[in-house]
Order: sequence, then structure tokens, then C-alpha cells
Amino acid sequence: MSVADLAGVELGTHAASYDDTAVMLYALAVGTPCTDLDLVYERDLRTLPTYACALGLWAVEAAGRLGAYDPTRSLHASQRLVVHGPLPAAGEVTMSGRITHVYDKQKAALVEIEVGAAQFTATYGIFLPGRGGWGGDRGPDGIAEKVELDRRSTVPTDPDLAALYRLTGDRHPVHIDPDVAAANGFERPILHGLCSLGIAARVVAGHAGAHAADL
Repeated sequence: MSVADLAGVELGTHAASYDDTAVMLYALAVGTPCTDLDLVYERDLRTLPTYACALGLWAVEAAGRLGAYDPTRSLHASQRLVVHGPLPAAGEVTMSGRITHVYDKQKAALVEIEVGAAQFTATYGIFLPGRGGWGGDRGPDGIAEKVELDRRSTVPTDPDLAALYRLTGDRHPVHIDPDVAAANGFERPILHGLCSLGIAARVVAGHAGAHAADL
């Protein structure tokens, strides 16, 4: 199967079971302070909505197993998340996955994978360096509209945070293996984009005066 043939491929369904330990680990991995008790303590525990992105990674892994590209040379380029309802603090979430689009970026390809569940719809953009050039649809240009910033925040992260975050489910070796990171053009293993998303969502919630679990 070629990369161009991936568009429209159904990835099946998957039921993910998790417990409160997984929910608390995720909260800590995106920098939640221990003073936010209802995110890091099993009493009255709530689940951050961005945990959905970790739950849906099974579909990204399934796409990589189709044989059209080397998953170790793929990079997570974009993420969309639509929240339909809260995730339980423990339980099972049934999801379906499919590859919705494959875009030809000339020097690379971009594969979009959609995961749907009753609680959320998550779309992963997977960038494949060197796999474009077949003359397909280039897709959206991806240039963000320029806006004036209302707030600006700087959030320091621990150099070892990627080693913790990968325990939430994203075990791509680019985040832990120096050799794989170097093969992808990085000086060292990089922090997960989904970790940055989880951190940013908490910060935005704080600026908005909202609970992070209510986004």
C-alpha cells in the first residue's frame, strides 16, 4: 500500500479501558500542580478533556502498521479536539478510527486520522518527511490568521518531562531515543506536541477563569 492509497481507510474500533491512576498520571504529565486536588487525587477525581488525545493514539499506531510508511520517521504535526461530553474518571471509552485525508505537500505527505467517540472527536495530523511528490491534493495551506494576543504565558517544563508523558500512551521513540531523534533532525529527544497541548489547555482555562476539566 502506498501513502496515497491511505485516504479513506477504516481503522476499525477500539475500546480503551483506564483507571484513576492513568487519569492522575496524565494530569501530572501535563504539569498539573498537586494543589489541584480534583485532578491528581482519587477523591472527587475529574479527567482533563485533552486526555482524549492520548486515548485516541491507538488509531495513529494502527495507521502506522499498514506498511505505507515507517512510523519512526513520522511526526505529529497537528491536532484538533472537539469535546462532546466529559470523560469518566475511570472506565471504558469505545472509539472508531479512519484516515480521512492524505495531502501531498511535495517534499512530504500529511495524513489526517480521525477518531470518534461519544465523548469527543480527535483529528491527528501525521507528517511524513520525504513521502510527497505524487501529484496529489496539497490540502489547506495551514497558515494561521494573524490575531492580537490577549494574554501571553511562559510555562517552564522539566527537561525530563517527555520521559514521563510517554507513559500516558505516546511511546514514539523520537521522544526518548537520541538516535531516533537525530535521524529525524533533532539534537535531542523532543517533548510531545500533545503534552504541550495539555499544558496550554490548562493555562487557557486559568486565564478564562474556568476549571481545566470544563473546557
